[in-house]
Amino acid sequence: MLAVIKLTLVAFGVLYATALSGMYVFQRDLQYFPARDDPSPQDLDLRDVDRVDLTTPDGETLVLWLSNLSTDAPVILFLHGNAGEIADRADRFAFYQSRGYGVAFLSWRGYGGSTGRPSEAGLLTDAKTAYDHLRSLGIPPHRIVLVGESLGTGPAVITAARNPVGAIVLEAPYSAAVDIARAAYPWLPVGLLMKDQFRSRDHIAAVRAPLLILHGEDDRVIPQGFGKRLFAAANDPKTFLSLGPVGHEALFSPDTWAKEAAFIDRTIGP
Repeated sequence: MLAVIKLTLVAFGVLYATALSGMYVFQRDLQYFPARDDPSPQDLDLRDVDRVDLTTPDGETLVLWLSNLSTDAPVILFLHGNAGEIADRADRFAFYQSRGYGVAFLSWRGYGGSTGRPSEAGLLTDAKTAYDHLRSLGIPPHRIVLVGESLGTGPAVITAARNPVGAIVLEAPYSAAVDIARAAYPWLPVGLLMKDQFRSRDHIAAVRAPLLILHGEDDRVIPQGFGKRLFAAANDPKTFLSLGPVGHEALFSPDTWAKEAAFIDRTIGP
């Protein structure tokens, strides 16, 4: 009997070690789901859009879609989530155009025409590269609005903590990506294993710009409690807007975009 117990424990230990090893090696495949198509904005029926290639300090080439930067309107720097690419968000791009905003959609490294592979350090470099490009075009900080979608909320928070912006909008944010992983894998020491932890809660107190958080009550990808935790740690002025009994799909709804547009118009002006 004792021998059977020992064998069982050994087998369990081997299985657990194998699971730990696999999760560690393939963790970024579980965190990032890039599409790598690269259609032109015109192929997607977008008009008056310039496709710009940016070079990052570490040598990657990023795709940036730009529109309507010559006015005094707010400029949306949009940081997308972990799946798909900016081409999947063409309707959102058109919505921002219809509101008269300047628009800048960044394609993360490894996504949609951009070179490299995604990582936390890489995405932070990408966001800063796009921000610096807008500043080089003469866009003042008070006109730049960072809009982070899902995974993109982490780079949005850290970018706003380190650089002046006019406002920041977070759609279904997390307190930290590692917090979500810990809830999903309670049997793993994710705090020790996870490479890209995106600890927004450690940076949000340094954000001084007006903040809007939008989050669905039934979001199962990033439960609303994580967004509320981040909101509690943020400075005023801040607004938390529950989107009602909806899930993560609400981030792709024009109704959600209209709510953030109303906030931007109140905060910065048309």
